[in-house]
Amino acid sequence: MRYDFTHGEELLTRCAQMEVPIHRVMLCREMEWSERPEETVWEQMEENWAIMRASARRGIEQAPASVGGLVGGEAQKVMTYADRREPLGGPVLCRAAAQAMAVVEVNAAMGRIVAAPTAGASGVLPGVLLTVQQTFGYQDAQMVQALFTAAAIGMLIQRNASVAGAEGGCQAEVGTAAAMAAAALVELRGGTPEQALHAAATALQNLMGLVCDPVAGLVEVPCVKRNAIGAANALLCADLALAGVASLIPFDQTVEAMYAVGCALPPSLRESGKGGLAGTPKAREIAEMIFHAASPCDGCRSCP
Repeated sequence: MRYDFTHGEELLTRCAQMEVPIHRVMLCREMEWSERPEETVWEQMEENWAIMRASARRGIEQAPASVGGLVGGEAQKVMTYADRREPLGGPVLCRAAAQAMAVVEVNAAMGRIVAAPTAGASGVLPGVLLTVQQTFGYQDAQMVQALFTAAAIGMLIQRNASVAGAEGGCQAEVGTAAAMAAAALVELRGGTPEQALHAAATALQNLMGLVCDPVAGLVEVPCVKRNAIGAANALLCADLALAGVASLIPFDQTVEAMYAVGCALPPSLRESGKGGLAGTPKAREIAEMIFHAASPCDGCRSCP
């Protein structure tokens, strides 16, 4: 395909040849790959943006309870804190964390979200983009462009590594989400394609080795708070790149390293619900309670 790219360096070459930012190369690629007109591809991404915005709003305003009962309302608390106090990290970081948490809380309540790149890491991208839009007044069209930039990064990581926690740990999920968001922020703030990849690489490096250890096997704990960390990571990495701080290890090599680390993780730390935090006594107690509440058995002393 004329507009396809398989690695970060190839993406930068496409940007240079076409003299366009990342979002335009990705849009052209999607048009070519899907054989659909630009208007149709654009409208689909607009719909994604609308869903992201709605899920964040629901999480903040309604504070839905999760299916497992482990989370719900934390995002609302953080947003209230951001609005009424002086957050140590500043209001932008705090509000981004709150909206990132809100989306994952909606996911845990079986609500509608955009899995970008996965359901478990679905809060990072909308969390930072919505906050930046609310803070700086960007138009929706600019946010859609940012989503195409994020999509390019996500596609490259999926193509050369993995975005699945079961394969690469949480670094593959929240790490990828942070990389996508960081690159999108850089382009949104006027950075170059090279700076966007530096930001994405740094975001991946900061979360490299992060395990996937969901308590009771649910996408609730620690997933919601890890999305908050992913949002903060994306904001900082974007600022680093925009300040001229480059990643010593190139994006493509960082992706390769992340994949190797993920493959080296034991199965217990890859979404099995057995290791890490999921293997603590408290987590096992919670899992047992949830299991028996859902499927009580006869004669078991653990059942109520």
